Amino acid sequence: MRHALLAVLLLASPAAAQSPQLEQACVAVAKNFLLAPVLKTGVVQSFPELDPPGARLTYTTREDAKPTDFTNEIECQFERASAPFGLTRFCIEETCYSATEQQPENRRRYEEVKALMARGK
Repeated sequence: MRHALLAVLLLASPAAAQSPQLEQACVAVAKNFLLAPVLKTGVVQSFPELDPPGARLTYTTREDAKPTDFTNEIECQFERASAPFGLTRFCIEETCYSATEQQPENRRRYEEVKALMARGK
C-alpha cells in the first residue's frame, strides 16, 4: 500500500508544478503576436519553479484542427511566476523577441506584445 501511495505522489508531482496562469499568459502572448482571436493549443507545459519562470506550448490557428495540426511552437519567459508576470522574452519557432534582440524588427515586435500584455489585451 505504501508503494502505491508513493507512486501516486511521484506521478502527481509534475502536474502540480504546472501553472495555468503562466500557460494562459503565454497563450495571450501568442494571440497578440499572431493577431489571432482564436488559438487552439496542443501540448502545454509551464515552469513556474525555474528562473526565469516560463511556459511553452504547441498551437494552431485552424478552426477545424486535427491532432497533426499542432506543429507551431511558442516559448515564453516572464519576470515572475504570478501576475503581473512581466514578459521578458518569447520565441516562435526559431525566432526570438526581447528587449535585447539585435534585430530592430524583433525588438519592436517584443515591445508591441509587451505593451498589449500590460494593457491586459
